[in-house]
Amino acid sequence: MAAVYVVLVSLLFIWTTTEANLIVYTTFLESAIAKGAVCLDGSAPAFNFHPGTGSGVYNCLIQLQGGGWCDSASDYQDRATNEYGTSKNISKICYFMGVLSNDSQLNPDFYNWNRVKVRYCDGSSYIGDIEEVDPATNLHFRGARIFKAIMDELLYHKGMIYAENAILSGTSAGGMGAILHCDKFRLFFSLTGRVKCISDAGFFINAKTITDEPHIKEYFKRVVALHGSAKNLPLSCTFLSLDPSLCFFPQYAAQHICTPLFIINSAYDSWQINNSLVPESVDPQHVWDTCKKDINKCSPSQIQTLQDFRLTFLDALNELGPRGYFISSCHFHHGIEIEVQSYWSDNNSPTIANKTIAEAVGDWFFGRSGFQGISCPYPRGKFCQ
Repeated sequence: MAAVYVVLVSLLFIWTTTEANLIVYTTFLESAIAKGAVCLDGSAPAFNFHPGTGSGVYNCLIQLQGGGWCDSASDYQDRATNEYGTSKNISKICYFMGVLSNDSQLNPDFYNWNRVKVRYCDGSSYIGDIEEVDPATNLHFRGARIFKAIMDELLYHKGMIYAENAILSGTSAGGMGAILHCDKFRLFFSLTGRVKCISDAGFFINAKTITDEPHIKEYFKRVVALHGSAKNLPLSCTFLSLDPSLCFFPQYAAQHICTPLFIINSAYDSWQINNSLVPESVDPQHVWDTCKKDINKCSPSQIQTLQDFRLTFLDALNELGPRGYFISSCHFHHGIEIEVQSYWSDNNSPTIANKTIAEAVGDWFFGRSGFQGISCPYPRGKFCQ
């Protein structure tokens, strides 16, 4: 009887709810260390798991956390001391909201699935893999091994290998990871299963700066080289490219992904505007500072530059062919949009064709209807507060 009580208390401890948010405790996968699947500092990777119930027992949704990149080992030394580089500083709990919520009213299509959030501690969008530890910094670049180790744990120890419906999703750098791993993810499951991928704020384009410099292209090239990621990029893309690091860009990699893919993004993605279009290096006088913080304070010429960026973004999206997408005109980096209830499915969610993101994704995944929605250009986009 005492043992049963302990189990019940443990379950209550792991799956606690607040008024609106599900609290899920963090699992640290210590067994992955022996496989070399470690965070930047050599600590164990981590994830949060909430089991499916009822009709959702044989369905799974795996969400890859985002958190950017660094392009030099010295920059990663600072990162290796925070939650994006070491599991030692990862929070012991995670609030599941949005697409991870267990509330059938707020997340009707996925509320009772097995739901997982993979914590981001490698800085490569989960695709880096270098055997040697960096001698100068003692850092490990093993993102691809982390992805594989956690997938093995979920498939063979959490029963997800039997999934009838499976989604790999991700946000920002995690959204890029969801695209780059999409076809590999599909191979984990039965050919008769429904397997699809979702990228939230992860469609980074190869845009030049306002001074016509390839800033983001060179930055991503350094990231790929540092992590040894080229070998894990889509082979059909790297085979055709004179510069394999270009296949780190979702706009090129996604053209070679066979698995169904849904893109959630803003055409005025603030991260890309701040780091690709107008990085600090091309605006030494800080002329763009106010505009980058608030699109409503941009000058007419700056607005025109942003409208041109939007068209470049949409041109890149158009190269993907028959994908699903929800492209808003909100001036922000969606970030954790699909994990934030107010943007996922309630009255504050951006809407296109009278559908929230949750409705658009659900219809697309289950084949109730396709969805390719692009919001009107600024300032006519709705619900961008």
